[in-house]
Amino acid sequence: MSEKKLTKEDLIQSISRGCKPKKLWKIGTEHEKFGFKKKNLKPICFKDISKIFTALSKKFKWRKIYEGNNIISLRKNNASITLEPGGQIELSGSPLKSLFETCREVNSHQKELDNVCKSLDIDFMGMGVLPKWGLEDISIMPKERYKIMSAYMPKVGTRGLDMMLRTTTIQANYDFSSEEDMIKKFRVSQSLQPAIIALYANSPFVNGKLTKYLSYRSYIWTKTDKDRCGLLPFIYDECFSFERYVDYLLDVPMYFAIRNNKYLNFCGHSFRHFMEGKIKKFPNLIANISDWNVHMTTVFPEVRLKAFIELRGADGGPWSRVCALPAFWAGILYDEETLDKVWDSIKHWKINKIREFYQNVRLYGLRTVNPDGEDLAEFLKRLLNYSSKGLEKRNVRSGEECEKVFLEPLWHILRNGRSPGETWKNLFISEWSNDIDNIYKTNYFKILKENEKV
Repeated sequence: MSEKKLTKEDLIQSISRGCKPKKLWKIGTEHEKFGFKKKNLKPICFKDISKIFTALSKKFKWRKIYEGNNIISLRKNNASITLEPGGQIELSGSPLKSLFETCREVNSHQKELDNVCKSLDIDFMGMGVLPKWGLEDISIMPKERYKIMSAYMPKVGTRGLDMMLRTTTIQANYDFSSEEDMIKKFRVSQSLQPAIIALYANSPFVNGKLTKYLSYRSYIWTKTDKDRCGLLPFIYDECFSFERYVDYLLDVPMYFAIRNNKYLNFCGHSFRHFMEGKIKKFPNLIANISDWNVHMTTVFPEVRLKAFIELRGADGGPWSRVCALPAFWAGILYDEETLDKVWDSIKHWKINKIREFYQNVRLYGLRTVNPDGEDLAEFLKRLLNYSSKGLEKRNVRSGEECEKVFLEPLWHILRNGRSPGETWKNLFISEWSNDIDNIYKTNYFKILKENEKV
């Protein structure tokens, strides 16, 4: 029996099937971190990660996932722990109903990692960019997809390998009820993403030196691959829809397709041509929905659409800010009145002004203005108040304890008046005498955790 030919309607349905009633909405949280060896501060290698994954599996009942003979991820209770290209470790959490569940999941992950890594003399840090080591000091992890991506990246940008090997993020994922609801949430999320980049800016260093950026990670993404990264101007068009996003994805170059557990190099070919059978290298290969689902994960805009919305703009950071990000967005996106208020206040912003905002925050953090010329710190205070009220209303309806407590780490940053990257910059210049090793050896990360503790 011949394989059914994939249609554009199939692709649209792969996204539209995400529409669900509000009572079924959940929150997904993902975060990455850098592991390092305490004795010499060097990044952990695949041998170290294999030991960590094996210990987590044995002691805490995570199920091992292999590629060939290599452990590449772990799974348990709809959550996964994955191996990122430069050895970063990511927790992709379960979709959960409440932020209290999210925080328990994050804290459990931290305790499990601390437990198994103590005997290995390994610790972790939350930064947007690896602060000390160069690309030559990092080994790419043994996953076939990373081999294909790392060969392609230098052809389409100047910082693709930096993105793969030396960056981490915190990400939050949200549901929508309809196409109209998706459109409003997508537009609000992308328009406000620069404000979150400023609030989470936590990567002023590279190669042990200061850069001119407070979020060097955000800069790296702009130099990775213009076909698949950054802001999406078409989402503000009146005709934006599930179908329009599918059209965008159809023309983004692919990385690979998978057959019989083998990765086939499709770099430079569009999914549209794959569906139409126009790729001469693979004339008899028929595109299927699994190919499409994989392809959707290989585009990296600041806001990404699948059967849910992913918000991807925040630098990696300490544990408390992992819980704060999904709290902020849940307060904005999951209360209709709050969402409408925020959208009404920013819907007049033009894409060129949003782009300027996007560029400025990675340089100046909180010390810039929004597209209306308003002081960014003051604008963020208003947004946090909106989010807080949205969470209050959400919890009144559900009868749960109020989740706004998780916003406290973000209020802490605003009370300080500095993005985290600016704090590190000041310490580096003054107390640390330009010695980046202090970011590993001192207790500043623990101090930040305590100051931001919920």
